[in-house]
Amino acid sequence: MRKDVRVWFSKTGTARYISHLDLNRCMSRAFHKAKLPLWYTEGFNPHVFLTFAAPLSLGFEGRHESMDIRLIEDMPYPELIEKLNAGLPHDIRVWAVTEPEMKGNDVANAEYILRLECEDPAFEKSEMQRVLAEPELTVKKHSKKGEKIVDIKPYFENMAFEEKPNCLEMTVRLPAGNQGGINPTLFVDAAERVLNRELLVRVERTRLFDSAFREFK
Repeated sequence: MRKDVRVWFSKTGTARYISHLDLNRCMSRAFHKAKLPLWYTEGFNPHVFLTFAAPLSLGFEGRHESMDIRLIEDMPYPELIEKLNAGLPHDIRVWAVTEPEMKGNDVANAEYILRLECEDPAFEKSEMQRVLAEPELTVKKHSKKGEKIVDIKPYFENMAFEEKPNCLEMTVRLPAGNQGGINPTLFVDAAERVLNRELLVRVERTRLFDSAFREFK
């Protein structure tokens, strides 16, 4: 038998500095240690069949990340979770295993929380609103086709703000996935330029969606 399953995990703390390539290696080692009944690719260099939906950018935290694997025999999901976590770093935790309801390439949007560390969240909220009141917010956007100037203001106009102790939380949904996306740090770059000062911001990706904003499952 072959059965595809979706493994859900969080990647927080120091693990946000683990690159996607190293994450792939980390997961492969954990699978090897756990001795799970996995399907391996064929050929001269067989390796675990493992695919990620919309890889997380370096430096970002994620609490709702997923990867797909293929089992060659049934296994209780709680046991799979326990064995995987035993071989993973503390800041990477598997918290659920499900059967895929969508394909990885269905991902088209993502939700992010940008946490701006500050002493006066109310003041910073007014500052961010001042940034969004600019006629346009142009930044350099890098892609496989090269570099181009883009006005990112339309993507951030519906950003929601919440004042927390020593922190301003900014929540926004942006294009993501294989068709190209908007990195939330582009707004930070634009805000620093408008305000002429450095901002200390941590980014967390909270959820993924398809093109109709149905939550990725």
